[in-house]
Amino acid sequence: MKPFSYVRPDTPAAAVEAFAAAGAEARYIAGGTTLYDLMKLDIERPGHLIDVTAIEGLDRIETGGRELRFEALAPMADVAEDPVVLRDYPVLAEALAKAASQQLRNMATVGGNLLQRTRCAYFRGGPQGAYPCNKREPGSGCAAMDGLDRGQAVLGQSSSCNAVSPGDWPVALVALDARVELLGPSGARSVPVGELYRLPGETPHLEFNLEPGEMITAIVVPKTPAGRLSTYHKIRDRESYAFALASAAVALEMGGRRVTRARIALGGVATRPWRASAAESLLAGRVLTPETAMEAGRAAFAEARPGHHNGFKIELGARTVADALMMAAGRTGQ
Repeated sequence: MKPFSYVRPDTPAAAVEAFAAAGAEARYIAGGTTLYDLMKLDIERPGHLIDVTAIEGLDRIETGGRELRFEALAPMADVAEDPVVLRDYPVLAEALAKAASQQLRNMATVGGNLLQRTRCAYFRGGPQGAYPCNKREPGSGCAAMDGLDRGQAVLGQSSSCNAVSPGDWPVALVALDARVELLGPSGARSVPVGELYRLPGETPHLEFNLEPGEMITAIVVPKTPAGRLSTYHKIRDRESYAFALASAAVALEMGGRRVTRARIALGGVATRPWRASAAESLLAGRVLTPETAMEAGRAAFAEARPGHHNGFKIELGARTVADALMMAAGRTGQ
């Protein structure tokens, strides 16, 4: 691990100033549950760390207004256990509760979690440079294309990268049309969570649509009655401490048994949190049955492209969507 300098500003503006002064080698750090791992693996080599955990008020959780507002430093565990989130937005609580261990959820922040990098074994595994990886070393190639790709993406991949976006929390936020508030050298702006992520294309090392020095300050979720008819369904190799092979975040607006509007996002199968627009359109105005739910699941994966060992994800993903739809609809009596 290379030497680095460390500062701990006490306001967002001071953090942005510190980043601008430090230059391209600077990194923001909060819980550190991702960045420290990457530093130990010699993937991230920051020359300057800007610790934002001393910024007062940046850990607030506000659920009483017209929107849900989670400041960036709110611990994942605190948001998952908030009574309003548990009661009215189970998709959010479940996405957080099914991510990592309780110890990590106590430490990790909801803002930092959005910037989690891939768990692709070729990106993280082996000594530095042992496998070509375009995310780690642009232009070096992608070992996963002809390698062990069981966990890789079937949606959104390119000829340069097929690494899966690993998060659970961003998938739930995309389903609820959440947005992030950003602050950087050019000022403040707000973008939909889905637009925070880039497709790999020919530049898979550029993962996020962030300007240099921008930091996430808050996550804002529109309040919707669909929140109560929602779930986050995650399929993985083992029940805990494992990343998704396929997951689905679903929120429904229903008129009786008929779907008036569906929101569906996919995780574990794509290179970024993936909105399943075709599946949403298919369900609009239809009575939800196991058969129509399965139709929607297959529609969500109509454009999927399997690799050598991950074709099972297409059927698994379709069934995950179908099951999530029925689970969400079953919450009408809650």
